[in-house]
Parts: sequence; structure tokens; C-alpha cells
Amino acid sequence: MGSGAIRRRLALGLAVLTVSGLLAVAAPGDAHAAASCPGRKVRTLPFSTGSVVLYKRGGYVCAVTYAKKPGTKRKMSVSLRARGGRPVVDEGNYKHHAGPVTVHAGRRCVWVKGRVGGGSVSSGWILC
Repeated sequence: MGSGAIRRRLALGLAVLTVSGLLAVAAPGDAHAAASCPGRKVRTLPFSTGSVVLYKRGGYVCAVTYAKKPGTKRKMSVSLRARGGRPVVDEGNYKHHAGPVTVHAGRRCVWVKGRVGGGSVSSGWILC
């Protein structure tokens, strides 16, 4: 086998590995993964029409509100506030989720609110 054929096979092998690696990273494990935040999941706050999921990475906290029954556009929101700061809000008519929104909390408590249609949740100060 000549050196040109070996190079072509190596290039093809590398391309196959790269594509399979990208597909493994890009393919979400569940419906929530598509709008997920970086970091580790630290809390889920369920309510009648959805849930708010909180993630933490370093000094940052991130939140996403998910609809329990996605598919139809309706009013959704997520609000995240670090103690002493202003809330970061995403609100609108969405099919699946509102957010993600991120705040730098450091070691401060956060307050999160989520709404899907007529249902909502408000956490109070958490993750202190």
C-alpha cells in the first residue's frame, strides 16, 4: 500500500471519529438538554404547568423554565436574581421553554421565579 493510500485512510478514519464525537456531544439525552445551562443541575422546582431547573458552575447560577406539555405557544417566563442584584428575566410566548438566564451569584443566595400559562413557582432565597 502506498503512502497516498495510507494518508487517505488515516484522513477518513479521523473524519469518522470527529463526526461521531460531534454527534455524541450534540445529541441531547432528553428534551431538557436542548436549552440546558452549563454546569451541574442543583435544583428542580416543579409546579402545575412546568418546572424550573437550576444549574451552577463556578460562581454562576443559570435557570430555565420548561413547559410540562410543550408544543403550543403560551406565556412563559423565568426570572433569576442574586441577593443584592437585579433580576435577569426572559419572558414571552414560547412553545417549549423560557431562558436560559444566568447571574453571577458568587456565594450569595438566589431567588428564582418561573411561569408557564396559569401556573407558577417562586423559590424564596435558595442556594445560600
